[in-house]
Amino acid sequence: MRTLLWLLLLAVLAVGLSLAARYNDGYALFVLPPWRVELSLNFLLLLVATGFVTGYWIFRSLGALLRLPRRVSEFRARRARGSAENTLHEALRNFAEGRFSHALKNAEKVYDSGHARDLAALVAWRAAHALRDAPRESEWRQRTVDHEDGSRAAVLMTEAELALDARDFDVALAALDRLATVGGRHIGALRLALRAHQGRGDWREVARLTRQLEKHKALSPEQAAPLRRRAHVEVFKAIADDAKAIHAYWREIAADDRLEPRLALEASRALVRAGDCPGAAQLVEDVLDEHWDSSLIAAYALCPGGDVLGRIAHCEKWLHERPRDAQLLLALGRLCRERQLWGKAQSYLEASIAVEATRAAHVELAQLLDSLEKSALAERHYRAAAVL
Repeated sequence: MRTLLWLLLLAVLAVGLSLAARYNDGYALFVLPPWRVELSLNFLLLLVATGFVTGYWIFRSLGALLRLPRRVSEFRARRARGSAENTLHEALRNFAEGRFSHALKNAEKVYDSGHARDLAALVAWRAAHALRDAPRESEWRQRTVDHEDGSRAAVLMTEAELALDARDFDVALAALDRLATVGGRHIGALRLALRAHQGRGDWREVARLTRQLEKHKALSPEQAAPLRRRAHVEVFKAIADDAKAIHAYWREIAADDRLEPRLALEASRALVRAGDCPGAAQLVEDVLDEHWDSSLIAAYALCPGGDVLGRIAHCEKWLHERPRDAQLLLALGRLCRERQLWGKAQSYLEASIAVEATRAAHVELAQLLDSLEKSALAERHYRAAAVL
């Protein structure tokens, strides 16, 4: 349709020009003594138009001829760049497939071509590391550093990751610190930092990074909880002789983590080892008042000394709410035995065994009966404990 319109327009233009030329009687006179040339105006206009078109075509042809070497050079450069890009794609694909030797060869070709040297050197560095080729790994690392202007963050991430593979945690953290000044701490860098601090045993930092990654949804709650718990436990082990430090760190822990029974148990044991039995008892009471867990009662009862009567009263308050908790009854038996409340101790221990027969309850009751010189009954409970 467009072609037809153009043809109609040209036809109309041709008709208009022929009609204009028909009624044009003008002429042009050129005098250069002794010559004199007279031309019709229509012919002159035709000569001018023809000369303009011819001159334009000649100049365009000369320009194209002069630009030909540059165009040939550009064509060759485009073809070389396209070939290098295809080779780079092949190198990346081979690396992803685990064909590290092929990836290294392809990356070397790209680097030699001069195209995307920073990325090619980075791929070659990773491939050489995967092949455990130390000389070539060192060579390509240096080349990567030499061409890191546009990819410094990628170079630092790679350096940190490969250092972690080699268990060189100090080098990894140094690289991540430099990365923080370049592009900030993104999720990938935080994950590497978590591994590095785990390797170094910086458990306070592990706990902080775990919570940060969980906040950014880089770790699920199921993944983060055991990591955080282990970090807190390791910190408690490291400061086990300092009750003040244990209390200070316990206050630093998030409120939801403080309700974790296993963590509270470890903290209370650390306080017991540090000689702060009242502090351990108070910690257990605070946790159990918020969230009941029978495993904590053992630490509550085994803590020597302190306000034993107060703990007995607290346990009896809990017993009104949980009358058939075997661990709570066992704890009451131990506490009453410590205060030499022999009758109450025996009744609580027997009630614990009635609810759930455990080795600990049988042994505790046997020792109590031994101290009361009831050897026959004590022997029966010793035998029952040995069977369990």
